[in-house]
Amino acid sequence: MEFAKTDFYLDGRWVAAGGGSPLPVHNPTTEEVVATVPAGTAEDVDRAVVAARTAFESWAATDPADRAAHLDRLHAALTARAYDIARTIVLELGTPLKVATRIQTGLPLTVLRSYVDLAARPPAPQTVGNSLVVREPVGVVGAITPWNYPLHQVMAKVAAALAAGCTVVLKPSELTPLTAYLLLDAVHEAGLPPGVVNLVTGTGPVVGEAIASHPDVDLVSFTGSTATGRRIAHLAADRVARVSLELGGKSANVILDDADLATAVKVGVGNAFLNSGQTCTAWTRMLVHRSRYDEALDLLAKATEGYRLGDPLDPGTRLGPLVSASQRDRVRDHITRGLADGSRLVAGGPDAPVPQQGWFVAPTVIADVDPDSALAQEEVFGPVLAVIPVDDDDHAVAVANNSRYGLAGAVFSGDEERALRVARRLRTGAVDINGAQFNPMAPFGGYKQSGLGRELGMHGLEEFCEVKAIQR
Repeated sequence: MEFAKTDFYLDGRWVAAGGGSPLPVHNPTTEEVVATVPAGTAEDVDRAVVAARTAFESWAATDPADRAAHLDRLHAALTARAYDIARTIVLELGTPLKVATRIQTGLPLTVLRSYVDLAARPPAPQTVGNSLVVREPVGVVGAITPWNYPLHQVMAKVAAALAAGCTVVLKPSELTPLTAYLLLDAVHEAGLPPGVVNLVTGTGPVVGEAIASHPDVDLVSFTGSTATGRRIAHLAADRVARVSLELGGKSANVILDDADLATAVKVGVGNAFLNSGQTCTAWTRMLVHRSRYDEALDLLAKATEGYRLGDPLDPGTRLGPLVSASQRDRVRDHITRGLADGSRLVAGGPDAPVPQQGWFVAPTVIADVDPDSALAQEEVFGPVLAVIPVDDDDHAVAVANNSRYGLAGAVFSGDEERALRVARRLRTGAVDINGAQFNPMAPFGGYKQSGLGRELGMHGLEEFCEVKAIQR
């Protein structure tokens, strides 16, 4: 059933949006329009920035313990909405409910809890010779977030910015904006001061560009495609404003000849297909030592059979749809082009059966992929895994680093020291050894065209700070 959101959240209250056609929100499982949200304008962004600028001085001067208490109340308000958030993410993104509950909702709550603690103990001043070096909040933050993790990507920015003493103007993706409305309901219930967090929905070319180019936005924090990140950086550079960019990835999973192959394949497939492959850190290239290559392909074919497509509310579903028809078509084109380039289909493919309704792509494994081909170089953002044979550790490192991206990666080996040596040679912001658990307190971000800056933990908080030296 369709329902309409008609307001923005500005200066501590819900405010009716102006004119303009509302933006439809689709359910990717049923292909139906389930809601509409306002299409913001540059004038709406200006109202939000004015509210954030007015609130900044007071919020920046708030005692750290009081800021932490505000964030703690926000955590409680969001926790009370956890079920509604997970169901909303199922509705607007198609993530299976189990994943929407555990990762899409649970992870951002963990991140917020970490910033409750960090807000209470901000970076301590340092003495360098006769200088006192202090960190101060950067000011008004424009947060522009993507559709694939509609609460986590918001929380990684908003919680860190608030903990640092900044105020925020948030633009969520127009494909998945409904989760942001639940967040702002929680912000209101938690009693954060007016203007500290503001919400304007709309499109990137209008609202996103207005935020990036606004003279009173001190830092633009963006997560999304590398192409859009370049545009954001140019707009901010024109006024010499800071940017933090978390962009694309084409991460390599390096499986050495002494690895526990069954575990490496199982974990690697799970990572590549998480959220239907719509994850910037997905290990979408599997590099397997040539002596284990055929065995790995057999394991991959069997593992992929277990990824059942279907209704994300069905407990047996492991893969939901892609977010939109255009995203589905784009992923299918990548598969077709990869096979035309001479690669070999191991599982799935463009002709594999999928539900008749919904924007589904079958989980697909393609072998013998040329490391220089489009399938090995371009971010697909769907459930597609490219498998590449390698001869030794040096060859594996060379193939893994043969990418304009450098966001994440993995190494599997029976010798942890060997794995660590390979991991240190990978030009990427994060590497997991033998399936190590994700750490939400560790810095997150990329090398090369995967972005600028870091999110999460103390490194993420410091991204929203300026550094000042006071000589005495």
